[in-house]
Amino acid sequence: MNYSSTFYRKLINHAIPLAQLVGNDGLFSKVPGDWFIVIADVQNSTKAIERGLHNDVNMAATGSIVSVLNEVKQNDPAHEIPYFFGGDGVTFIIPPVLHDSVLDALAVYRNHIQQSLNLTLYTGSLLVEEVYREEKTLKIAKANVTEQLTIPVVVGSGLKYAERHIKDNFVLEEADRFIGKKPNLEGFECRWNQILPDEESKKVICLLIDCMDESRQSQVYSEILYRIEEIFGNHEMRNPISVAKLKLDLSWQRIQREFYMRVGEHKWLSILQYWMLNLFGPMYFSISKEGKNYLNSVSKRSDTIMLDGLINMVIVGTPPQVNALEKFLNDRESAQHIIYGMHITNASIMSCYVEDRVDQHIHFVDGNQGGYTTAAKMLKEKFSAKA
Repeated sequence: MNYSSTFYRKLINHAIPLAQLVGNDGLFSKVPGDWFIVIADVQNSTKAIERGLHNDVNMAATGSIVSVLNEVKQNDPAHEIPYFFGGDGVTFIIPPVLHDSVLDALAVYRNHIQQSLNLTLYTGSLLVEEVYREEKTLKIAKANVTEQLTIPVVVGSGLKYAERHIKDNFVLEEADRFIGKKPNLEGFECRWNQILPDEESKKVICLLIDCMDESRQSQVYSEILYRIEEIFGNHEMRNPISVAKLKLDLSWQRIQREFYMRVGEHKWLSILQYWMLNLFGPMYFSISKEGKNYLNSVSKRSDTIMLDGLINMVIVGTPPQVNALEKFLNDRESAQHIIYGMHITNASIMSCYVEDRVDQHIHFVDGNQGGYTTAAKMLKEKFSAKA
């Protein structure tokens, strides 16, 4: 395996505050030019959410992560790739050796989602070198957000440029060679009920922040992250996932939906067996030592912040904290440092990729009622008003 293929795996895990990491350009490494940016994004996700399909949109995005990570693991377990979950889509950065197999896996998954959820995915890739030819920046680092969760952190506008380019040039190809093939969704789970904040007065905030001047991005984002910590407290204090509020949704409709999304068929006997097996979930989490440990580690392995050239966060806070945040962001927006989108709601939703319940599971968090996608709509409207 050459250096390029192991580039991301060999990056240092920085156990320092995100605000400090983002503000230090010397801690970031340039992504190799022979790597690829790959996206999977739900087409017309805003309209789907307006029709009440926010859970389906979220499942479709999460499933693309699961299908890609399972493909990577099957190809070579030593590979490690960064990815960024955005509620209605995912961006991956992958080495060239994985390019064809990952795109094939996403093509299979795209067919599957069209059949099982009646949603269409944009999928495609762009060579990182093409991003550099457009004089865009793409640097990456690793951050230990908690002792159990490491995330990729990107600075620069490279991923934003690639996403726009891929979407603008997307063609829904005839994928006849993938008809009949099933995606590998082993480990996909989406059976948690919507998760209320740990205090009744708190709200869930989905936040997207875009810096207007790429040359000042590190400074601006560092300042914002420091201010968010001043207002809401540390990562644990503003985490929307509270163990006490985790409740399984074991309704027949939810289990049937998850099963059909994973399998793509209504096998009623199998769904019944799957549902009955899940009925033991509450007992497993309350009695089993492994189940209790798993439950207690969920919040520490919950992906609630993403930096992909934008700041993407799901946090909880009281109305006074929300007001303080809005005032701060409005001031920065008036100064033309940033443009932001925000969606405030009453609960978060979570989907999961569980390889095992000991130390190989990650949980993807969004706000309910559209979360990130609704915040993104606000962001796009502000950009359009400036145009």
